[in-house]
Amino acid sequence: MKNYKVGIIGATGMVGQRLITLLSEHPWFHIEVLAASGRSAGKTYEEAVSGRWAMEAPIPEAVKGMTVLDAEKDAEGIASVVDFVFCAINMDKAATKALEEKYAKLECPVMSNNSANRGVSDVPMIIPEINPEHMEVVETQKKRLGTKRGFISVKSNCSIQSYVPALHPLMKFGITKVLACTYQAISGAGKNFERWPEMVDNLIPYIGGEEEKSENEPLKIWGNIENGEIVNAGSPAITTQCLRVPVSDGHTAAVFVSFENKPSAEEIKELWKDYKGEPQLLGLPSAPNQFLSYFEEPDRPQAKLDRNLEKGMGVSIGRLRPDSQYDYKFVSLSHNTLRGAAGGNVLMAELYAAKGYFD
Repeated sequence: MKNYKVGIIGATGMVGQRLITLLSEHPWFHIEVLAASGRSAGKTYEEAVSGRWAMEAPIPEAVKGMTVLDAEKDAEGIASVVDFVFCAINMDKAATKALEEKYAKLECPVMSNNSANRGVSDVPMIIPEINPEHMEVVETQKKRLGTKRGFISVKSNCSIQSYVPALHPLMKFGITKVLACTYQAISGAGKNFERWPEMVDNLIPYIGGEEEKSENEPLKIWGNIENGEIVNAGSPAITTQCLRVPVSDGHTAAVFVSFENKPSAEEIKELWKDYKGEPQLLGLPSAPNQFLSYFEEPDRPQAKLDRNLEKGMGVSIGRLRPDSQYDYKFVSLSHNTLRGAAGGNVLMAELYAAKGYFD
């Protein structure tokens, strides 16, 4: 596989930091540029994240002395020296959307961790094991943007990656309705306990905008391409509650599901065990070997024990049982800054690289 020069836009935030740890020794992607807001521009990366480095591993030596560029003012220069960028910038939605389009129009593909472009019908929102065929709509997007190789692709919200992967293999039974209550780690807000002491011994039953994303984004993931655009699926009906809980990493979901054609519990477990997607078939570097893992123990999955399954890229499932109001209920878990954010973004980029979209 060809090696690619990449930039990280929003390199000083928590997702940007996670991207740096994942890419520092990546076999295909080499960090060429780090960029952030004007507040960090001109500093070395080590200076820019001083007192804010939130990863367990130390800052990789290769990036410590790199000068952080201005994501907006230096966009043209950045686009000229990289093959594509990862974008995890913390700006308001309108500014983020404009910045990502700016890079795309500079003929620089954008692998986005942000929500700003998720609702755009010709911007694919990819969970690589589930809807790789949606990559095709970038050709329509390029026509709209007037580009030859520049485009935007987004990863989905971290909350849905705790339960949509578990539901996806079961879609063939005609899922009619889903109730999902997500219990989301504080790193999803870009925080740790040191910076958010109010979360110790606490639970907050509200995360702004999260329930709307959790109810709507799966329908785009399961949508169809029509006339070069993604049309959302009409079903299943999804309702959610999203709570912030005192967990460092790992989003857990309590899921209730009903079917047109109810499968047996053993059929469901077998489908979970056997499911593979394009990343597994292609042997992508960040792909988990076992995408979905079911635990028979009644007290699993647990965030502390299971969030790092498959280097944080696997999804853990447990407690499948009948329900009195729905057909079944179960619990599932994913690592929100790995599978749900930076790792999912890297895996998405690997899929585009393997399919030749960066060439």
